[in-house]
Amino acid sequence: MNRKVVLPSGVRIAFTTSGPPVAPAMVVLHGLGEGAASWTTVGHFFADRFRVIALDLRGHGASDWPGAYSFELMRDDVVGVMEALQLRDIVLIGHSMGGTVAYLVASARPDLVARLVIEDAPPPFPRTRAMPERPAEPVNFDWDVVPVIAAAVNDPTRRMWELLPGITAPTLIVGGGASSTVPQELLAEAAGLIPSCRFVEIDAGHNIHESRPSEFATAVLSWLAEPTGPRKAGESTGS
Repeated sequence: MNRKVVLPSGVRIAFTTSGPPVAPAMVVLHGLGEGAASWTTVGHFFADRFRVIALDLRGHGASDWPGAYSFELMRDDVVGVMEALQLRDIVLIGHSMGGTVAYLVASARPDLVARLVIEDAPPPFPRTRAMPERPAEPVNFDWDVVPVIAAAVNDPTRRMWELLPGITAPTLIVGGGASSTVPQELLAEAAGLIPSCRFVEIDAGHNIHESRPSEFATAVLSWLAEPTGPRKAGESTGS
């Protein structure tokens, strides 16, 4: 089902839902240049147990393209959607750009997030990254998002890392292993800073939930099913 929420800011955020309407809520956040549709395949694994709510973040897909972009604005949009839908105690999953947004949501609104899953995304850190060129063909997102996010992920101050010790939700970080472009040691470092966190690797590259949906879903669902919660902070397993 496709719907939109009009936030107090006037920005409209589109989302899709799948799974039983009365099931516990799972909110999933996509990466840069992607959208809610990127969760379709893996979402089938989750929809038996959860009401899966996949957002188009601002500037993407069917959501508004307001021209103003930042991780913080996206955080506020996600919180606004949760409040509009009266969601509490959710499972929040974020991939790449959406992972950074998810860190911010869990930090700012611990009352809304019961479990946090981060897919191959450390908080912004110092890096050198060439600015992508605008493609000749049309894209299903506002290209103005790209330079803003590309600049924001290169953060010499690592200011968002200071938020990690304050995240109260049990957290699972899933890394893409040696095939990923993301330094896996940074994911392990982030896991060590979150009080209750497990770090696992699936050697699938950066887009784990798309390239290995079954393995990604199994890792997430098995962790969610554990009655005693995740392991001690920073404990790492490979898969």
